[in-house]
Amino acid sequence: MLGGSILEQTTMRQRPVIAVTGSAGKTTTKEMIASILKRRWKIFKSPRNHNAPSATRRHARMLRSFHRAVVVEYGMQFYGNIKRHCQYLQPNIGVITNVGRAHVGNFGGRIAGVAKAKSELIHFMKPSGTLLLNADDPSSDLLHTKRFKGKIITVGIRNKADFKATHVYYKNGGMSFKVELDGVEHSFYIPILGEHNIYNALFAIAIAHGLGFTQQQIQGGLKSFIRSKSRLIVHRLGRNVKVIDDAYSSNPDASKAAINVLSTIGANSKIAVLGSMLELGKHTSKGHQEVGRYAAAKNVSHLYTLGGAAKQIAVGARGAGFPANRIKSFASKHQLQKALLRKLEPGTTILIKGSNRLRMSTMVKYLKRNAGK
Repeated sequence: MLGGSILEQTTMRQRPVIAVTGSAGKTTTKEMIASILKRRWKIFKSPRNHNAPSATRRHARMLRSFHRAVVVEYGMQFYGNIKRHCQYLQPNIGVITNVGRAHVGNFGGRIAGVAKAKSELIHFMKPSGTLLLNADDPSSDLLHTKRFKGKIITVGIRNKADFKATHVYYKNGGMSFKVELDGVEHSFYIPILGEHNIYNALFAIAIAHGLGFTQQQIQGGLKSFIRSKSRLIVHRLGRNVKVIDDAYSSNPDASKAAINVLSTIGANSKIAVLGSMLELGKHTSKGHQEVGRYAAAKNVSHLYTLGGAAKQIAVGARGAGFPANRIKSFASKHQLQKALLRKLEPGTTILIKGSNRLRMSTMVKYLKRNAGK
């Protein structure tokens, strides 16, 4: 850990400008941070998932003197994107949620390439600022932190970290966990499923605590956090059918996280509906097959895939011992919809996951109209 506290490094003359990037969890982390800070401050928050450099340029023009803090997310598809973000709006607090395989095809199929591009946040944020990293993400070791002269804070569940979650469990449609703050253990709850979302909450807790927010303000902000559309939202239909809507986007790591949720909350039949994951480049076959192998190791009853690349998910699952008669691949949503309805029985839980361009959200709408009948 380097440098002084967040409070020391973001004085009243230098308001907190918090930028969140990473391969997954950007929007959720940003919304959690904002949900806490706005309980006490008037803040500026970038809307929805508007995270292109051009959006950051607009956001910089929208800032006013009464904004006590700024919370934005920095999206990245190519080298130079995050540098441009920082040129428009330079953060003094930076979060890199993780280094995964989203857009890895744009970086030669190499995780190291993704890490290099994410490291632009480290190079171009305030040199004396605060950087927050995921201690449990092995690929975060590839980030270029050696020359960073500011403070580094880590969060985690398994490995040693400055802010570590313990006693993690699913509770009331969300996640409950404990974190030690100033030597005292406190309980927290987030109204969203998945262990991976606890990392997002830990980033928010670390930043808010460092900025002087109380434990009660942090707890209240996390409880009132509003989930974004199509990100692990559970729809409960008739006949005790549940649909897990995680249709907004997909990559191998996010797909495995969603499968974990399906495996945990599903009671009877558990159907994973997985669409193609785009922009994986040379990693396309390997990444899809990896997800298939992962599904085979979990308590998934049936695996349905949609799209050409997603056939490799089926290949990986079969190779890992998933029964071939419980795997089906489809080229059209219409065929997939009919097959799903034929397979539905009371108590079924269905996960819908795929890249945004596949518009898998239409599958969710179809199931909401028909699956509970």
